[in-house]
Amino acid sequence: MSDFPDKPLIGFAHVAYRFEERFPLRDTGLPFVALKSREELLARIADLDVLVVSGLWKNDLAPLAKRLRFIQSISAGVDQYDRKVLGEHGIRLASAQGANARAVSDHAMALVLAMFRRIPEARDNQAKPFWRGMIGDLAQREDELGGKTMLVVGLGRIGGRLARLAKAFDMKVVGIRGNPAAGAEGADEVHGLDALASLLPQADVVALTCPLTPETTGLIGADALGRMKPSAILVNAARGKVVDTPALIAALEAGKIAGAALDVTEPEPLPADSKLWSMPNVLITPHTGGETRCYEDNVLDLLMDNLGRLQRGESVLRNQIV
Repeated sequence: MSDFPDKPLIGFAHVAYRFEERFPLRDTGLPFVALKSREELLARIADLDVLVVSGLWKNDLAPLAKRLRFIQSISAGVDQYDRKVLGEHGIRLASAQGANARAVSDHAMALVLAMFRRIPEARDNQAKPFWRGMIGDLAQREDELGGKTMLVVGLGRIGGRLARLAKAFDMKVVGIRGNPAAGAEGADEVHGLDALASLLPQADVVALTCPLTPETTGLIGADALGRMKPSAILVNAARGKVVDTPALIAALEAGKIAGAALDVTEPEPLPADSKLWSMPNVLITPHTGGETRCYEDNVLDLLMDNLGRLQRGESVLRNQIV
């Protein structure tokens, strides 16, 4: 029999997401509060049984959370949570892994298409306004994806779906994942992380969709960039720290790679004086890959599943971290 409360007080803590509008549509009868700032969260943390949160969480809140039993992270990444601290205070944690898999993979594919079809240049020309003529130089012309090779580094939910999208554009897809035995997820072949150096020279697109771990921090540095084709592009839909930013800038300036499309940077927000902003062969989106009109509902699906498990006394949560 579970001792988890039947009517837990849920706190939705985020500056932008509108859980307080979407949650009542589920007609659960569960009480909730919307907390839009650190100050509001501090004022109510002692009353909450469940917290749905991401960036507003700081580990110094744990001792103040006298009733808190469960945190449903709004984000797939859970770097901000000290697992030891949560365990000491009896607080369970689950990530939102998978909640934005469609959005991020869509976004990554859009970045690839934008770079190959020169969409940023067209938008810049529209603002001038300037009607660009046809290009005679083959190396400078728009290109098609069919027959190109995409190397997907991180063949999980997001990377697997990106692989399937790339296959729909007639690309060859080579995947890298921590455990290749877990499956190819739609890729033509799958390898372990130790094969990265040998696979980079084959790729026309290197797409990063991996989690940030000690193994992936700084994974794409000067050596990796030097192994890429001069005609290749780098797409980062993972985390900014997966890429060595100074090394990327140097590679772009030296023409060692053709371009980069970055949804994530290190640091974030990207400083106004970063060279990346003004590089013509760089496309930047401000970590919006996971943004979708469906996001609140996707996270609420995870929350309701996990609340049911907790109330039934089950030991395993969906996307369990602690």
